Amino acid sequence: MSDEEIVERQLGRPPRAFLRVAVRCPFGKPAVTEQAAIDEDGHPFPTQFYVTCKYLVAAISRLEANGGVERWSRAAQEDEELARSLADAQAEQRRIRPELDAGIGGSTRSGSLKCLHAHAAFALARPGYDLGDRILAELPSLWPDSCCTCSTPD
Repeated sequence: MSDEEIVERQLGRPPRAFLRVAVRCPFGKPAVTEQAAIDEDGHPFPTQFYVTCKYLVAAISRLEANGGVERWSRAAQEDEELARSLADAQAEQRRIRPELDAGIGGSTRSGSLKCLHAHAAFALARPGYDLGDRILAELPSLWPDSCCTCSTPD
């Protein structure tokens, strides 16, 4: 099975603008993918790095459901080190993907986060992003005990 087929299975639909697997889980399956700036239909695709691991998606969703976006946005505004980390990552995102003048997850506003999934994916794909690393550190565990993709029936 190809990486793209595995990602389709993880998402429950064909991936849009798929370029490659950027990060693999400890079980060797896609966990974060990289997308093209423009999809197959010619539409902008603002999210460059996309979490596909079902376990990781669910864990980050729980953080968001518990006010994580607002909490981490506030932390990035109040903590100088996190503010600098976010600004540097947003600038890096714009530099590596100049086709779209947008930051992580397509953000065009500075200082607030749009989606924790996008920041977690960026941190996994581009190591050294402190804010994203701290978001990931808030998860009970980064990976499941067994492969969540392998346990999905064909």
